[in-house]
Amino acid sequence: MTQVDFLDLLQQTVILMLLLSAPILVVSMVVGLAISLIQAVTQIQESTLTFVPKILAALLTLVVAAPWMLDLYIDRAHRILHYLSVITR
Repeated sequence: MTQVDFLDLLQQTVILMLLLSAPILVVSMVVGLAISLIQAVTQIQESTLTFVPKILAALLTLVVAAPWMLDLYIDRAHRILHYLSVITR
């Protein structure tokens, strides 16, 4: 295994990690922004108010996106393992 092969394998793994975490992070960020706007408009400055909606949104996103995430993970893991078996020969 050369350095290029290792870096390519590492790149594929990092991309997989980013693809799996992106939906939850994006939804949590949008919900946090919406709650912050509501807090700014109503002048409610409670710092713990954003946690519960963000957690609920993240859990709901995880439930909705779990089949897609599992399919993506299995497909990419098969590709990575196949690539690993090819380059180690």
